[in-house]
Amino acid sequence: MMAEPNSAPHAESDPATTADAKETREQDTDEQKPRDSNAWDGKLRVDRMTLTDEPRDPHAQILSDPEVSDDEGPPPEQLAADEDLLDDVPDDEEEIELVHCKVSDMSSLRLERFKQMKRLCLRQNRIESIAIPEELASSLTEVDLYDNLIAHIKGLDAFTELTSLDLSFNKIKHIKRLNHMTKLKDLYFVQNKIGTIENLEGLTNLRQIELGANRVREIQGLETLTGLEELWLGKNKITEIKGLDTLTNLKILSIQSNRLRSITGLEKLVNLEELHVSHNLLTEISGLENNVNLSVIDISANPIEHLGGLKGLKHLTEFWASNCKLSDFGEIEQELRDKEELETVYFEGNPLQRAQPALYRNKIRLALPQVVQIDATFVKQV
Repeated sequence: MMAEPNSAPHAESDPATTADAKETREQDTDEQKPRDSNAWDGKLRVDRMTLTDEPRDPHAQILSDPEVSDDEGPPPEQLAADEDLLDDVPDDEEEIELVHCKVSDMSSLRLERFKQMKRLCLRQNRIESIAIPEELASSLTEVDLYDNLIAHIKGLDAFTELTSLDLSFNKIKHIKRLNHMTKLKDLYFVQNKIGTIENLEGLTNLRQIELGANRVREIQGLETLTGLEELWLGKNKITEIKGLDTLTNLKILSIQSNRLRSITGLEKLVNLEELHVSHNLLTEISGLENNVNLSVIDISANPIEHLGGLKGLKHLTEFWASNCKLSDFGEIEQELRDKEELETVYFEGNPLQRAQPALYRNKIRLALPQVVQIDATFVKQV
């Protein structure tokens, strides 16, 4: 059963004009804001507890406080903390993982001695530039540099064997120098500063790409990625679904927390199984006539007043419509009662729930006797 999406709140007064007026101030303050993974709409692949700020150094104040510093004494020793982190690791190790270790200089780790390394994970460090020894190019298949300080994609020209690359939670503005990675299957750019989807045409084996929480305004540059199965674009500035006609193998499409006013451009996506469009400006459900394989739809937090457009979706198992403007139980029964595979529905926060909270669940059960979960609660079997 699908977990509830971790969507960012999206104000109804989020038209492009208002957001554009604030964009300059947002860019100016980006550096001061603490990095926060709660705002994006892709898949959170790490425990949320690991994303807290690193603990402060208890000696930091002593070293910097002029009242306790000895100006005449010798300068404090600069510890090369990175250099001994891997001293006890054998040379034939295939996976190197240093998470939250304050690594700032990759070259000081002396990674070149790990000739058989397949996976390198340096999450939540202070790395500003990618410096992986080219001696590892033939063996390395996975690089994870999530949550660092990287602003430019450089230093990966020799790494043609990579199948997974995670550069999420960095400071990247432009997608560059990746086209040679033709074996890449999974690419993650969550929470960067990317404004344009570009320079990906050579990655024809790509299976999924995550671009949630960036500054993308237009879906483009994906035409050659015909093997793509998952596309995550939550929390951007997208106003229209387009540029997806060639992605006929796409199974999951997430465009939560954007600026969509209608569902369009999905006609060719006949294999689509999940559609996530919560926290937009949609007023109706339409354009899904060809998407007969849809099993999960999330339209939560949209100003939708009437339920419709679901007639041909016989394989629907989960329907999420919390915090919309639905008020008619009859429409729910009319649109969803014939969905024999339907198991989970979410309607909390709608007028039909707020008006009669005590009777709400019973009315849903009568309208949809096949469901086993209403909102976050399982239905008691009588």
